[in-house]
Amino acid sequence: MLILAFDTTVAACSVALWRDGAVLASAREVMDQGQAEALMPMIEDVMARGGNSYADLDRIAVTLGPGSFTGVRVGLATARGLGLAALKPVIGVMTTEVLAAMIPREDIARRESVRLLAAIDTKRGDLYVQAFDCTYQSGGDVHVVAPTDMPAWFGNGDAIVVGDGAATAAVALGARATTIFADGFPDPAALARIAAERTPVPGGPLPVYARAPDAVMPQHGGRLRP
Repeated sequence: MLILAFDTTVAACSVALWRDGAVLASAREVMDQGQAEALMPMIEDVMARGGNSYADLDRIAVTLGPGSFTGVRVGLATARGLGLAALKPVIGVMTTEVLAAMIPREDIARRESVRLLAAIDTKRGDLYVQAFDCTYQSGGDVHVVAPTDMPAWFGNGDAIVVGDGAATAAVALGARATTIFADGFPDPAALARIAAERTPVPGGPLPVYARAPDAVMPQHGGRLRP
């Protein structure tokens, strides 16, 4: 199965062309903003280096968030546009799930009763967090948690923490937490691997924001007052 996978939900733009477990071409650029301008040229470059056209794809995979509000929208809009133009299904996977899937099985096997914790920096002083068991199954929804509340939210037990908020979460959890993957960016190859096993959802995937946007509708619905 040939999959084009990309992520723009965190402070990077990452793309991979993946076939049956092998990465044919990939690219990543670290950026706090500008994913809207960088994504399509990066996709075109990866497709060219991978030696395939959009017609060759079996599906397109994209991260759904949580993460940057703008980044989530950029990635999903691009995936939907490419899917519509190439007549290919679009598979959405939560960013936290991709992060958890990046933790090697051997790291989990070495620790009994460990849980996996995906932690994303919201850039507002707290974290998007989601816990998974040792089989990569989610133990609940994504939550927005302040570092000081992390021990009470996570509860008892050891944790392997991944994501760009991993260092902050690990400090809050103390000695029972182990961090991996210093950069904390979702791997599009892991995204493709998950997407290969998913069934497309009718109507396409929806974004996962995990918190309400800061922008609100003004009074009078934005209309000029008489």
